[in-house]
Amino acid sequence: MTAPTPPVVILDKSQMAENIGAVARVMANFGLAELRLVAPRDGWPQERAWATASGADWVLEGITVFDSVAEAMADLNTVFATTARPRETRQPVRTPREAARVLYDDRASGLGVGILFGGERAGLETSDIALCQGIVTIPIDPRHQSLNLAQAVAITAYEWRTLVLDAPPPNFREGEPPADGALTLGMYEHLERELDAAGFFHPPEKFRSMSQNLRVMLGRAAFTAQEVATFRGVITALSKGRGRVLEKLAARKASPDGGGG
Repeated sequence: MTAPTPPVVILDKSQMAENIGAVARVMANFGLAELRLVAPRDGWPQERAWATASGADWVLEGITVFDSVAEAMADLNTVFATTARPRETRQPVRTPREAARVLYDDRASGLGVGILFGGERAGLETSDIALCQGIVTIPIDPRHQSLNLAQAVAITAYEWRTLVLDAPPPNFREGEPPADGALTLGMYEHLERELDAAGFFHPPEKFRSMSQNLRVMLGRAAFTAQEVATFRGVITALSKGRGRVLEKLAARKASPDGGGG
């Protein structure tokens, strides 16, 4: 049986070319090949990356660059964010081994899967974590909770590799797969626009936290493409209904008796 295509690795705002090269090296060690960069600090390509890649040239040569995390994961169905701090989101938190099992099964079922890593200093933004389907936290000793970027990638890639070598049969997936990131993000933004028009985000300074909470809640549902279309239809119907109510109220105020009857 052919092993599933490995997950995509996404590095958000990576700072040093040497770290990108080191990530490419450990990816090649464990059979991962597709690396995506989001807004690398020094741009791409960076010659210094080849030195630390130790011959993993095919990973570096295949790199694609994106302006945002949302764009980098737009074609993927299941993405886990790797962070030591779950932050304000209420998402499933898994070890690398547990996450690898989920990613393996989803990829074997034909879904696009990936793992998101934050920059060397700041890590991941909560808003980007909210776009993912869960969190991966490496169970390291609390006395020294410091891993460099390549180490974190190596641990998660190793867990994937052990599943490939064990070659378990993929789970049978019933029903339609989850929608990809682009469809899901479009649904989120559609809902947020209509909620904003209805005055839901009040006071305005709470927009970001309320938006993230909504995205996490809806993300747990793992909507299919059809369900996304249905939900967006619901949003449209409700927004048009609001418009009809406002039209009726305006007509009543404009009537000679002021709408009193």
